[in-house]
Amino acid sequence: MNITIVGKNIEVTPALREAVQDKLGKLDKFFNQETEANVRLSVDKDRHRIEVTIPVKGDIIRSEQVSNDMYVSIDLVEEVIERQLKKYKNKIIQKHQAGDSFKKEFLDRDYMDEDEIRIVRRKQFDMKPMYPEDACVQMELLGHSFYVFLNAENEQVAVVYKRKGGTYGMIEPEG
Repeated sequence: MNITIVGKNIEVTPALREAVQDKLGKLDKFFNQETEANVRLSVDKDRHRIEVTIPVKGDIIRSEQVSNDMYVSIDLVEEVIERQLKKYKNKIIQKHQAGDSFKKEFLDRDYMDEDEIRIVRRKQFDMKPMYPEDACVQMELLGHSFYVFLNAENEQVAVVYKRKGGTYGMIEPEG
């Protein structure tokens, strides 16, 4: 795997470069030698962020990790990508059929079914129209991190969610 490393607000020192190559080098067991991995390191205040993007035949495998130490972020990003690859292996293979970007050993190996996505609970509930601010209050009362509701302003289903820093966000359909 070919790894390209760039830095924003951080100098990519030889030690950092080596740490990234060592950690992401562990992913070589999954990818062919021609596969490109793009790594972007950035620092904003005390937030050390690593973004890894691996384009594979019309799709992207991506992970972004943030911590207060760049080396911790590097460790985390490798673990997440490996877990994603194992979890979605069958979907990746079906979508890309031959799996050109991947090593034969990865394609041939079976991973535990415990990594499959399983919906274990379904909920249905009556949605009464409410304003986004009321939905945020309801979410807080329930102790949830998100809340699905019928927006009284446009009569469309929307979601409010709690963001870092105590703020709220809202997801709603376009149009």
